[in-house]
Amino acid sequence: MITPTAVPAMVGRQADLAWLEDLLAEVRDGAPRTAVLAGEAGIGKTRLLREFRGRLDPEVRYLIGQCVDLGSVASPYAPIKTALRALVGELGAEAALDAVGPGRTALTALLPELGQEGGDAASTTLDGAAAAGRLHEAIAVLLESASQERATVLVVEDLHWVDAASLALLRFLMRALTSGRVLLVMSYRTEDVGRGHPLRGFLSEVERDRRVGRRDLARLTLTQTTKLARSLISVDTAEEAVESIVRRSEGVPFFIEELVSIDGCRDDEALPDTLRDLLLARYERLSEGAQELLRLVATGGVRIPHGLLAEVYAGEPDALDAGAREAVLGGVLTIEGDDYAFRHALVREAILADLLPGERARFHARYAEAYERSGGRRRVAAEISYHWLGAHDAVRAYPATIQAMFEARSSAAFATAAQLGERALSLWDVVPDAETLGGMGRIELMGRTAAYLRNAGESERALSLVKAALAECPADDPQVARLLRDQAFVLANLARPGSVALLRRALEILPADALLQRATVLTGLAGRLMIDGSVEESIRVAEEAVAVAEQIDSERYRSIGTNIAAISIAEQGDVERGLAQLERARELAEDDGPALLRYFVNASDLRHLIGDFPAALRLAEEGFERSRDEGLERSSGVILSSNAIDPLMALGEWERADRLIERSLSLVPSTSFEMYVQRARIWSILWRGDVSGAVAALRGARSGLNAVMDVELQARLGVGRVLAELALETGDLAGAVHDLRWLFGEQHVPHAGYALPYLWAGSRVVAAARREPELAGVSEAEVDALEARMRSLLDAARWPTRPTWVPMFEAELAEADDVDAWAAAVEAADRSDSPVVLRSHARLGLARARLAAGDRVGARGAVEDAIRVAQETGIGLVRDHAEAFARSAGLVAHVMVAVPGGGGDEASDPVAELTARERQVLDLIAEGLSNRQIGERLFISGKTASVHVSAILRKLGASSRTEAAVRAGAGAR
Repeated sequence: MITPTAVPAMVGRQADLAWLEDLLAEVRDGAPRTAVLAGEAGIGKTRLLREFRGRLDPEVRYLIGQCVDLGSVASPYAPIKTALRALVGELGAEAALDAVGPGRTALTALLPELGQEGGDAASTTLDGAAAAGRLHEAIAVLLESASQERATVLVVEDLHWVDAASLALLRFLMRALTSGRVLLVMSYRTEDVGRGHPLRGFLSEVERDRRVGRRDLARLTLTQTTKLARSLISVDTAEEAVESIVRRSEGVPFFIEELVSIDGCRDDEALPDTLRDLLLARYERLSEGAQELLRLVATGGVRIPHGLLAEVYAGEPDALDAGAREAVLGGVLTIEGDDYAFRHALVREAILADLLPGERARFHARYAEAYERSGGRRRVAAEISYHWLGAHDAVRAYPATIQAMFEARSSAAFATAAQLGERALSLWDVVPDAETLGGMGRIELMGRTAAYLRNAGESERALSLVKAALAECPADDPQVARLLRDQAFVLANLARPGSVALLRRALEILPADALLQRATVLTGLAGRLMIDGSVEESIRVAEEAVAVAEQIDSERYRSIGTNIAAISIAEQGDVERGLAQLERARELAEDDGPALLRYFVNASDLRHLIGDFPAALRLAEEGFERSRDEGLERSSGVILSSNAIDPLMALGEWERADRLIERSLSLVPSTSFEMYVQRARIWSILWRGDVSGAVAALRGARSGLNAVMDVELQARLGVGRVLAELALETGDLAGAVHDLRWLFGEQHVPHAGYALPYLWAGSRVVAAARREPELAGVSEAEVDALEARMRSLLDAARWPTRPTWVPMFEAELAEADDVDAWAAAVEAADRSDSPVVLRSHARLGLARARLAAGDRVGARGAVEDAIRVAQETGIGLVRDHAEAFARSAGLVAHVMVAVPGGGGDEASDPVAELTARERQVLDLIAEGLSNRQIGERLFISGKTASVHVSAILRKLGASSRTEAAVRAGAGAR
């Protein structure tokens, strides 16, 4: 039988080990790589990594950090700090600081012990989100620098317990380590990553990254299980016992080892009945002293330094050593450097569950006191808070929780800061004089926590909290203005109305000397006014914000105010001045995170709207990477993703756009941010030819889109275009016309970059309404009024892309045989600032015009060109229409049309796709009957007849009833 200290041979993981070694070989050649190990508890992730480490040569550095289980609130950067301290210990503090250069301050903020001897390093903090990027960059530079001398393996275990800050850093390292010899290895327990777990979005990204490999460790096969069991069992063990172990372990290596370790494992009766009994089998064979020590260790975590254990142990040092030795020899603990670690986290969890309530509280108190004594330059407030809570001492837990909240905030760990803020609020009523203990009142704490929630993307919870704070706050309290501002920002995130009114009210009640708050409120108001289309007032308010920022010497608010004014100036038509002022805003921002993100959002959007798609894409991608560094991936990052998606689709790079859409939606952003992405997703699905898929996508997103359209004019334009185009494709002409009626309530429509594509979609609706007024549900006079209104708005739109959209607009509304109008549209569609969808669409329009003018040869050439361009650019919708038109018009001599199950076919019957009823309707159309008359002849309603007519036009690719009859007749001939 196996002895307690034996180390079993690794079985069944040779391919996984070879995979890791192959990745390391690539790393040693200068190509950084990332490996992700996944598997259920006990499957052998740690065992595989231990084997991998044991086979490394001395030239490879091995750093390991373990995520810490601190209940519902993880300690920020816990695994990273452990690994970095080991690296700094090897390199030396000064060498490490020299390696990071400008990042010294950021690295010292994370590891205060790196501060100069005698200095107040413990007070060093990261300046909020603006410095998080510098911290990430400093860590990347340190790893790359260290890997020049020795290839470096950085392992982060138990990723299922990872904190948000560490996860953001790992994301950064995965893409930022481009030249260092670094292998980043992460492992996690699959069953602990359920729905809503923050790791899920991260893992979906991992699967798309070509530099990242993922390995799911499977259970051992029957043969492998038997081999492992026999390697651990003495030769005289009964065959029945071996078979029982193999059967009950179900191929999980850890369970095999534990089952084998049970004394007398010679028959089925000796095996434990429950998993708990199995996990505690080794523990229960130890002496009472060793068991007590293990309960103490379990309270502290999976891994405990000897020095900390010595502080919390109540007995003599000799007794501690004896108990620890017995636990190690008994196979419960392992020794890793100066740390004691449980051989498996499952054993620790089972022992924890075995603690008595009083015992648990005493042990937690010892750890809290030890951390308070030894914290020094290390930030351990989260650990102190956790242990005092475990000790049921709210009075001592409260100030530690507040301190931990500030520490999390200082490193842009907004999610953790919010969790700690909520924890502090839950303690408020049970802590005497909480205001004095925490250094702030309840209203301030609620406001701070709401702000952290908003920055973490938890806008609904933020709104609830800020409303509660306002309800509790006296009307004359100076904090009311700040809370109103915060409520306005949250409402904007949620795409709900009311932001402008709240910001105006906040300005009215702000004290005259509260200049910093005034700057934040003014920039917020200017931004909302800009989005709402009130550009003149937006410029005035933004310029006022800049003036206030100059009084308080704030480059951040000078930059943001200048930025907003720049966009509004561009909206007035002075685009060149707006672009120049935007670059001035970037200069003012320097390395300030929030100001830079605002720049990237607005600059990328403006570049897209003026048709500079490559520049828009570059700026959006650069800004998105910055949003990750700042911990704002779910807010600013989603907007920037949307800003990258639009130029990608304009360039016809659909697959890249798809990946961005999927990644953005996996982050579960707030309503307004999500809707930007959903709008792009629906539009992409539609133009690539999946009309039913677009309808389904709209159905799932409609309520959110409506909410955004209610509060943002640019959303009414951007989303409205998608809705109009989709309505046209589904035959809902009445709905498309209805969606345009709001234009009559607008004196002018700013946001010309959004308005021009919208008006083009509107021209298509008007053209369809002229062909089918009954289906559109409007009179000819109403259609005329709608066209006139759109023309007046088009005339007022002064914008760089006007030469693209005006010819497209005019062609849609031209006579059916106006070849010149469509030739001009084709020329406009081929401009570099035109999205690819227009190229094939304009060519199809030209083909229809030539056919209507009697030029069948020209029509054939144009439709062939339309199909070719549509296929090249991925515009399935136009390809389908062009092929249908070619069939219906008999222009198929040179047009190969794809058919199911074949490589192509030439259709000759233009009415082959029509139903029997539609053929009846087509015959009556040829007789010149109206929809009402068709209905009377066929004993159906006029509306039903209209639906049939619309379907016929769509299937035949005809733009009018007359054209449909002609094409059907040509096909018959």
